Amino acid sequence: MKELENRRQFIGKLVLITGGLLLTNQFTRAYSLKEQRYKVAVIDLMLLKRQKLGALELSKEVGADGVELDMGGLGNRDTFDNKLADPVIRQQFIDKAKALNLEICSLAMTGFYAQSLATRPTYQQMIGDCITTMKAMNVKVAFLPLGVQGDLVKNPELRPAIVERLKVIGKMAKKAGVVIGIETALDAQNELQLLKDIGSTGVKSYFNFSNAIKNGRDLHSELRTLGKKNIVQIHCTNDDGVWLQNDPKIDMKAVRKTLDDMGWKGWLVVERSRDATQPGNVKVNFSANTAYVKSVFQSDV
Repeated sequence: MKELENRRQFIGKLVLITGGLLLTNQFTRAYSLKEQRYKVAVIDLMLLKRQKLGALELSKEVGADGVELDMGGLGNRDTFDNKLADPVIRQQFIDKAKALNLEICSLAMTGFYAQSLATRPTYQQMIGDCITTMKAMNVKVAFLPLGVQGDLVKNPELRPAIVERLKVIGKMAKKAGVVIGIETALDAQNELQLLKDIGSTGVKSYFNFSNAIKNGRDLHSELRTLGKKNIVQIHCTNDDGVWLQNDPKIDMKAVRKTLDDMGWKGWLVVERSRDATQPGNVKVNFSANTAYVKSVFQSDV
C-alpha cells in the first residue's frame, strides 16, 4: 500500500510539473508572438472571406499571426458597406481573434482601388468611418490605396488635390492616434517627397514589394530611400501565379537583410502570389506563402 501511495504521489507531482511546463510553453508562445520583430498576416479579401468571421479561422489554419480586415465595398455609396460598424458583429470578430491568439493587424480601404480619393465628395466620412472602426477594435493601421484613378504617375495633375486631402486625413489620423498607410504608384524618392508635402505622422507608406519589382526598380534601394520611419506596413507579394518561394524576381532572404540593416520591424502582409496551376486553392496557396515568409523572417539568419 505504501508503494502504491508513493507512485500516486509521484504521478501527481509529474502531472503538476508537466502542466506547468505546458502552461509555460503556451505563455512563451504568446509572449514570443508579441515580441516578434516580424509578424506575418494574410488578407480576408484575398482569402475570399471579406468581412466574414470565417476569415479568422482560415487565417489561423494557414499559419498566419494576424489578418488584415477589409472595410467592405464602396461603389457609389457615401461610405463603405462596413459590417464591422455593427457593434455585435464587431465584438464577434474581437472575441474570435482573441480566442485564436490572432491579431487584427490593420483595416483595408480597398474600395479606393477603383475609386478616386481626389474627387469623392464624402472622403472625410469614409476615412472617419474607418478610423471609428479602428478605435473600436484597437487597430492602429489602415491601408489606403490611391488606386487606378489616383495613380500619380499617369495623372500627375491630381497631386495637389490628393496632397490637400491627405493633409486632412493625416490630421484626422493623428488626432485618433492611428496611422493611414498609403500605397502609390510613385518611386520611393517621389513617394518620400509626397509624405514630406503631406507633413503628418498620421500618414505613412504602406509599401508593396511588387510595385518596385514590376516597375523595374531596385527593391532594396526603394526600401532604404523611404526609411524605416516612413514605412508603416508591407504587402509582402510580387507576381500572382507563383509562390514567393518559387519567384526568381525576389530574394526574400536578401530583403530580410535589408530590413534588418534598416532597423525596420512590423507586419508583412501576404497579398497574392498564388500558384497558377491552382489559383482557387486558397488554403494551399496562403499556407505555402505564410510558411515560407515565416521561415525567412522568423528564424535566425
